[in-house]
Amino acid sequence: MRTNNYTFVKRTSDGHSSPTHLIATFLRLRFILCTAIVVAVSGCKGFFIGPTLTTVTIAPSTPSVAIGKTQQMTATGTYDNGSTETITASASWASSDITIATVSSAGLVTGIASGTATISATLNGISGSTTVTITVANLASISVTPSSQTISSGQTQQFTAIGILQNGNTVDMTSTVTWTSSNILAATIDDAGLATAKTVSSSETTNITAKSGNITSNTAVLTVTQ
Repeated sequence: MRTNNYTFVKRTSDGHSSPTHLIATFLRLRFILCTAIVVAVSGCKGFFIGPTLTTVTIAPSTPSVAIGKTQQMTATGTYDNGSTETITASASWASSDITIATVSSAGLVTGIASGTATISATLNGISGSTTVTITVANLASISVTPSSQTISSGQTQQFTAIGILQNGNTVDMTSTVTWTSSNILAATIDDAGLATAKTVSSSETTNITAKSGNITSNTAVLTVTQ
């Protein structure tokens, strides 16, 4: 018995014949190739996505700037893969009080008036900030008055800080200096220089000072009695 082997062909549009088994093979190869591409892209999905910004740090930290002077700030971004990048030019800069200090889009801070302002940099919703202290230009010293005072528990005492400039002129800095009480169990002092005596069982003393930039005042002694 003779067996005939047949190869079916498909007539193409130009009149040529194409074996159907070749067409099937081509379709299978195309399917395999497309599947491989999809799997490869899916497996490399994380490769094509950049690192995520996690924190923004501003430098220098807590600088002092004289009125009319400038300070260039730098913003550094840290990413979730541990890398860092300078983002000063791409971050959005802002000042919490433009009457004290302004900041340009490039991070340049300008001192306007004595006091403090928070300077922040934001990128992709992530922010970092630092406090800038604006000082009086050519400040030579600070004098706190009264230099000595005694009050009773619960009473208050107002202190005044006068800045002496290098040319001898003076300026009231009471509301712009940083006040400190060395013994807060005896008395505390607020940002406006108002000290409040605590309740004490025996006489207590505390040293009151005022600071602007790197200039610290004389020490005023406040005694608190029962």
